[in-house]
Amino acid sequence: VIRVESESRLCVTRRIPPYADQEEGPNRSGYYNQYNQGKSSICLDLKKPEGLEIAKRLVAASDVVAENFAAGVMDKMGLGYDVLKGVKPDVIMIALSGYGATGPESPYVSYGPAQVPMSGLASMTGFPDSPPMSVGFSYGDPNGGLHGAFAVLAALMHRTRTGEGQYIDLSQWETSVALVGEGIMAQQMKGEPPARIGNRDPHMAPHGLFRCEGEDRWVSIAVASDAEWTKFCAAMKDDELAADVRFSDLRGRKTHEDALEAKVTEWTTTMSSEEVTHRLQDAGIAAFPALTNREIAEDPHMLGRKYFSELEHPEVGTRQHAGIPWKFSETPCEVRRPAPCLGQDSEDVLRDVLGYSPGEIAALKGASILS
Repeated sequence: VIRVESESRLCVTRRIPPYADQEEGPNRSGYYNQYNQGKSSICLDLKKPEGLEIAKRLVAASDVVAENFAAGVMDKMGLGYDVLKGVKPDVIMIALSGYGATGPESPYVSYGPAQVPMSGLASMTGFPDSPPMSVGFSYGDPNGGLHGAFAVLAALMHRTRTGEGQYIDLSQWETSVALVGEGIMAQQMKGEPPARIGNRDPHMAPHGLFRCEGEDRWVSIAVASDAEWTKFCAAMKDDELAADVRFSDLRGRKTHEDALEAKVTEWTTTMSSEEVTHRLQDAGIAAFPALTNREIAEDPHMLGRKYFSELEHPEVGTRQHAGIPWKFSETPCEVRRPAPCLGQDSEDVLRDVLGYSPGEIAALKGASILS
C-alpha cells in the first residue's frame, strides 16, 4: 500500500494526538502510526503536471486506487475514474466519501465522529434518562474502511473472472447505517425506535457492568437464561436471592431490574473484578473485568498470542501497536514494517516501482515535485 501525501496539506491523521512523548510532529501521531503500519509514503505535488504524471504512472503499476475526498474532488484534480481507467483499463477505484458520489449532500465533507449521530447509533446509545450518547471514538472511519476492504475484495474477484475493473462508490454514512439494522427494523415494525437501555439487554438480566472493589473497577456480567440464573445465585451463595419470586424468571427480572441490579452490586462491590470473574466463570456464567487500555496491552493472553506489533520506528522508537487479529495456517501474517515517516519512500517508489533514473529523481526533487 502506497500512500500519496503532501507536505503542504498534511493528512489530518498525522495531526491527531496522542503524540509520542507528548511531542507534536507529523511522524509522531499514535493514531497515524497505528493505522498505517506496513504502508509506504510518497510525497507529490499534484498541482504540477509532473506530479500528476507520476500519480498516473503509479496507477498503471497498481491494482487498486483508494481515495476519500468529497465527491468530485478527484475529477477536479484530473485523477477521476474516467481518466484512470484510460491509464489502466482494469483498475479498481474505490471512493470512500462521506455521502457517496450522488445525492444532494454528495459534495459535503464528512468526518467519522459525525457518522454516529447521523446513522441513528447515538440515539440508541445511552441510559434511559440520558440524551443520545457518542460511542467513545471515531466509529465511522474504521467501519467505513472495513466495508471498503470487503467491497475491493469483491471487485478483485469480479476482475479475476471477467478481466473488468470498476468504480466503487462507497458512502461512509451508509456503512454506518448498515450497523443499526435492529433499530431500523424496530421503527418499521413497531413505529418507534428502540429505547436507550444503557448496558442492559432486552433478553437477559442481569446484564451490564457492575462496580467492584477499588477505584473505578467494574465487571461485565451476562445471565442468558433461567438456568444460568440458578447457577448465578449459587455462585453468589445467596439462597435468599435464589428464592425471591420477583427474580424467578426473565419477565420478573426485567420487571424488577433496578432492584436486581442493586442486589448484584451489593455483592460485586465486596470483591475485585478479577475475583468476581473467576467465581462466575467457574459457574459457567459470562463475566469479565472492564479492562483499561494498559491492562489490554499487558494482558497475558494477548501477549501469548503475539497479537501486538512492536517495531522500531525511525523517529519515535519502538512502540506497541495493535497487530493483525487473525492467523493463517499456511501464510505468514504479520506487520512487517512500522508506519512510514512523511515521504520516506518517495525515491524508492520512483526508482523501484516506476523505473525513474537517479537523474530524473534528482530533477523532480529540484523542482519540488516530491513535496
